[in-house]
Amino acid sequence: MLASMSSANSATASSSAGAAAAAGGEEVAAGPTGKKDHVVRRVLKGGFYLVGVAAVGVSAYVTYAYPVDDVEKYVSSVKASASKAYDDVTLTERMRRTLYSTSVSGFAKVADFYVDVRRSIEDQVRGFSAPSTSKLLPDLAPQEKHIYTLVLDLNETIVYSDWKRDRGWSTFKRPGVDAFLEQLAQYYEIVIYSDQLSFYVDPIVERLDPKGCIRYRLSRDATQYINGKHMRDISKLNRDPSRVIYIGGHAAETALQPENALTIKPWKLEAEDTTLLDHIPFLEYVARNRPADIRAVLASYQGHDIPSEFRLRHKEYQKRMQERKQQNRFLEGINQ
Repeated sequence: MLASMSSANSATASSSAGAAAAAGGEEVAAGPTGKKDHVVRRVLKGGFYLVGVAAVGVSAYVTYAYPVDDVEKYVSSVKASASKAYDDVTLTERMRRTLYSTSVSGFAKVADFYVDVRRSIEDQVRGFSAPSTSKLLPDLAPQEKHIYTLVLDLNETIVYSDWKRDRGWSTFKRPGVDAFLEQLAQYYEIVIYSDQLSFYVDPIVERLDPKGCIRYRLSRDATQYINGKHMRDISKLNRDPSRVIYIGGHAAETALQPENALTIKPWKLEAEDTTLLDHIPFLEYVARNRPADIRAVLASYQGHDIPSEFRLRHKEYQKRMQERKQQNRFLEGINQ
């Protein structure tokens, strides 16, 4: 019995060995082919990857360097050059041009797809970055056509928002803001124009201005988002730009029309700050005298501290007026 089991085991072993040998033979024969297929797949995969990276790189460069309208014009010119008829050329030249036309056709399809996608994306981005309307303020009443508009930024201009771990966010009024608003509301249409969201702006303005000196408030959706900044667009206010002053701690940096900007010192909780009060005399003088174009007035103060320069100019003006009065009295005495 042991012998028969041994024979059976030997037969089984021989059969297994034969099968293993046969299988081993197949593996040895298939090994190099499998490796070649693997290498080919890796090469093709790497090639497709490089082509994809190149396509993305080219698309990124074209998007950065050229407006979509220029890209569309170029694609149209390439398509037009490929569609020209050539009846008086040799067969070889015709074949060459046919191949060129075919390659251009493939390029044009890809380019058209790129242009369509880019236009769609830019339209969506423009919807988020552009002001919500081209007319941010309602029309002035006919009897107020002469009035000037005083546009104020919010944070670091008339308030300051500060966060501390023990109490969270708190908003503080800049010294002199109450007198500033009450005094100038007699002469100006006062508008808040902030880069913050309305749920931040509205409650602050309501607490800040219980007397209603501020006529309108504009929030982030009224700004123009450019290069990471929410810019104020004076041209969208529905007001004569020659009668608009935009005051802010960073006014010149955040206005698309810096010629309308009056930049003041940003406020960051300095207790002895008098900036707002210091600017009242200048702003009152402007409102009373109504210069033809406030932008020319602001340009004349470029590089100067406006309150100090205004006081100096006002003293010089009063001195000239006093001298003129004395001269007139002298002439009147001679004539008598």
